[in-house]
Amino acid sequence: MKNKGRISYPKIAAFLFLFLMAIIWIVPLLWGGVTSFKSEMEFMTGGFKFLPAEWVMTNYTSLLFNNASTPLIKWFTNSMVISVSHTLLVLVVVSFSAFAYSRLQFKGKNQLFAFLMATMMFPSVVNLIPLYKIVDTFGWVNSPLAMIVPGASGVMNIFLVKQFMDNIPKEFDEAARIDGAGEMTIFLRVILPVIKPILLVVSLFAFTGSWNDFLWPSIVFNDIDKMPITPGLQLLQGMYQAQPTLLMAGALVAIVPTFLLYLFAQKYFLESMSLSSGVKG
Repeated sequence: MKNKGRISYPKIAAFLFLFLMAIIWIVPLLWGGVTSFKSEMEFMTGGFKFLPAEWVMTNYTSLLFNNASTPLIKWFTNSMVISVSHTLLVLVVVSFSAFAYSRLQFKGKNQLFAFLMATMMFPSVVNLIPLYKIVDTFGWVNSPLAMIVPGASGVMNIFLVKQFMDNIPKEFDEAARIDGAGEMTIFLRVILPVIKPILLVVSLFAFTGSWNDFLWPSIVFNDIDKMPITPGLQLLQGMYQAQPTLLMAGALVAIVPTFLLYLFAQKYFLESMSLSSGVKG
């Protein structure tokens, strides 16, 4: 009762800081969004006005339908195919790998997992040249496989799912074995339903990472029609450097899938922050 009327200054400071950071992140996004609905003439001569005097769709129609040299719809489709396929492959590889490290017993398991975690110490950029040589050897240059397969066994994702599995009581496994279940049945019917929250978070990480990747697709793609949308936006910048409204329209189209995915998955993301949230005692 004594603390009921007391002002919590740390909480107020934290709230003000987060509010300021939200403004810093949101205002440029909103400005870019409304700018994409301005005409080029208004943007160049209208001074600084947040909202457009006249809302127009010409920027979107020009990008989506009237320009064969910048096939935005094709880029968007390529990115969707690549990101969805990569995410599905990540879920398969990561879930099975985490199950092996968490539930199975084999020689050298702890040492192998420690070595796997140690690889996180190296920056990913050091892998670009050997990874390109491997992709080129398989004939995957200018192919979606160059982005779908590499990175499927992300160490951080394996770590997250393994930690989640470690909080599931092993009595569940033993009860299933008594009923005659094998390891695959235990994984599919006992473990998999419980780890859905963390797998959704891994899906979010995998999809957004693949969708927003710029450096790697810029290296392995030189065919404009096969490019994903992120390096394609760089071409837009080169072609429409003097037309910011068109660039804003392209950028807004590019962020729509990740924005919608976050809105869908944020509940599961918060739920997975407690690694034992999927286990009811």
